[in-house]
Amino acid sequence: MFEKLSLFPIGHIIKNKSIQNFFFMSVIQSSNILISLITMPLLIQSIGLDQFGLVNLSLSVIILLNILVGFGYNLSAPKDVAVNQQDKDALSHLVSNVFSGKILLAFLATLFILIGVFGMGLFKEYQIILVFSCLLLFSEATLPLWFFQGMEKMKLISITNIFSKLLFLLGIVLFIHSPDQSHWVNFMMGFFGLGINLFLLFYIHTFLEIKFYRPQFSAIWVSLKDNILFFFSNLASHISINGGLIILSFFSVAETLGMYSLAERIVMVLRLFPALIIQAIYPNTSKIYQTDKPAFFRFLKKVYIRVLFIGLLIAAGTYLSAPWIIQVLARRSLDESVKYLKILSAVPFLACLNVGNVTLMLVADLKNLLFKASWMMCVYMISIASLLTSKFGGTGLCYAILSTEIIVFLICLVLLFRNNRKLFRGFYS
Repeated sequence: MFEKLSLFPIGHIIKNKSIQNFFFMSVIQSSNILISLITMPLLIQSIGLDQFGLVNLSLSVIILLNILVGFGYNLSAPKDVAVNQQDKDALSHLVSNVFSGKILLAFLATLFILIGVFGMGLFKEYQIILVFSCLLLFSEATLPLWFFQGMEKMKLISITNIFSKLLFLLGIVLFIHSPDQSHWVNFMMGFFGLGINLFLLFYIHTFLEIKFYRPQFSAIWVSLKDNILFFFSNLASHISINGGLIILSFFSVAETLGMYSLAERIVMVLRLFPALIIQAIYPNTSKIYQTDKPAFFRFLKKVYIRVLFIGLLIAAGTYLSAPWIIQVLARRSLDESVKYLKILSAVPFLACLNVGNVTLMLVADLKNLLFKASWMMCVYMISIASLLTSKFGGTGLCYAILSTEIIVFLICLVLLFRNNRKLFRGFYS
């Protein structure tokens, strides 16, 4: 009996790099979800629903600018690291140039905010909160997730991410007690994230023997040009997925923003699931695609079916438990937030529909199709969201977001069918 058990390939499953990536990235996202769920009621109770909405609005602006800081490196750099895993000198130059480029972009994004606040008088309701949130830009610039993802060594960064989030939670409990302290919320998130990232950079240099060279501006410029389509694709996708709160701010008061942002944050956390799957399988599927296309299609089909099933369970569970979720997080009954959450509960499942299409575009290096799909989705989302939000407020915005998820899936299907039918039929046949 024990001999038969020893033949069971559990060791191979555990050693599988895609499964390891998925597990540790799941740990990262699970800790983010858990801390987010814990901090929401604490923040609502300590700074009030109005300030909570403004803090989230500031965070939305920062995350939008983080797309500039990331500049597509989250998609291109893991693949470059994976290819050069055994070449320490090539890795050292790659790491040095990527970090240098991202830090320069963080300074540029900070300059945009300072000019907007002090030079043009923008963001009037939340100027102080937004300025203090700028530290999050440098936290993003120094985050080495792409490096560990490419090296397929996610254990350390998953542990440090949990530690960073726990420090942030502790800071909320100890220092945030009134609405006039709301500007410290995002600042603390950036402060602890930056501190942990600096520790990881020390680890990369000391224990992985990766040297940090002076930036090669010519190499940085080349990488920025290579990533330009990834950048615009990420920007368009982010606006389409997370730009709703900014659009709603033009048509609603702070209290409505707070009601909507509570529901949106819950759903956007759950929507990370399909993105997490893509990030976890991307390095390994890229290798399989190059060497064995039939095996690649078989693997992706199995993943896709399971992702759809889990996405459906997430959506159904969120819809049924919406009143309880809002009651727990807000510590009071908020009917408007419950309504928003029930409508948006379908988002995780609808986002799962596109996992196969996006993975196909990434592994086949179809940057132009990803770019077209992202911007077509962005134009549609801004148009329909502005129209429905102006007429129906937060409810209209919710339905605009749902329709956007469906439209982008159809757009990707059409683009793949028209431009690469062999790839389309290999997956969908």
